[in-house]
Amino acid sequence: MRIGVLTGGGDCPGLNAVIRAVVRKGVATYGHEFVGFRDGWKGPLEGLSKPLGIAEVRGILPRGGTILGSSRTNPFKIDGGVERIKDNLAAQGVDALIAIGGEDTLGVATKLHELGVHVIGVPKTIDNDLGATDYTFGFDTAVNIAMEAIDRLHTTAESHHRTLVVEVMGRHAGWIALHAGLAGGANVILLPERQFDVEQVAGYVEKRFQHQYAPIVVVAEGAQPLDGQMVLHNQELDAFGHVRLGGIGQWLAEQLEAKTGKEARTVVLGHIQRGGTPTAFDRVLATRLGLHAIDAANEGDWGKMVAMQSTDIVRVPLAEATRELKTVPLERYAEAEVFFGS
Repeated sequence: MRIGVLTGGGDCPGLNAVIRAVVRKGVATYGHEFVGFRDGWKGPLEGLSKPLGIAEVRGILPRGGTILGSSRTNPFKIDGGVERIKDNLAAQGVDALIAIGGEDTLGVATKLHELGVHVIGVPKTIDNDLGATDYTFGFDTAVNIAMEAIDRLHTTAESHHRTLVVEVMGRHAGWIALHAGLAGGANVILLPERQFDVEQVAGYVEKRFQHQYAPIVVVAEGAQPLDGQMVLHNQELDAFGHVRLGGIGQWLAEQLEAKTGKEARTVVLGHIQRGGTPTAFDRVLATRLGLHAIDAANEGDWGKMVAMQSTDIVRVPLAEATRELKTVPLERYAEAEVFFGS
């Protein structure tokens, strides 16, 4: 069987580990042949591919990003996109696809499966917001990067007696903010799942100063104040209908400085959270997911996504995994209520 592999959406550490596992087991154990499609769904849409064998995946386990490239291309927004994909797969003799991505990439995979394309999905996103899986690879690395930044910011905040607002990624789900904030000892953690009262946040900040400590506030990029006005970078939409977020950290720092009279600065971690080498946890998880993905493809169990549930790797329908985002269930984090600024 000739199998295509692609990585779509935002990059993250661990993508190369999946590619490596799929190819190594697929060639050595099953005798399959692989082709790598470049730049997400743009690859099969435009016939952009590269050879993908054991030689091409050698040494990529610790490497961040993706050797295949990525994009936010949506073939369902392009006239004749699905037909072009089917034609290009047939022209290159590709029998099936392994799609590695998040809600958007796997949403496309789900629709293509329903239209007769043989697809297996692998869950990837630093946001950890895909349904039907407990963890996605990339998340652990992003949290550790954010936690280390918070650790470093504590000392400079104390030295200058200022508030530091740390903006992390998280459009609709606050998993990175929650885990990095708790692990880094933040004083306030603001999530997209709950609108926050800036007056109450200012009260927490003032209380922290009264105890001779400088506060750290962690805010997800999609968090909103009570008036519900999400801060946007601009109004343009990408191919999947998402606006570009950015600016909530700066807005919040300005509000806190005005309300408390204490200097406040913003640190936007941005794509630092996506880059660099994956943690051991993400390398192992990505490798396990890749091994199970090629097993599913070899068995012809199409339309499935491999997922981590508890400590097991299982198969779930792609439609189930992409039906709705997995947001932070705040009721399960009652012990951390004091940090949520509400």
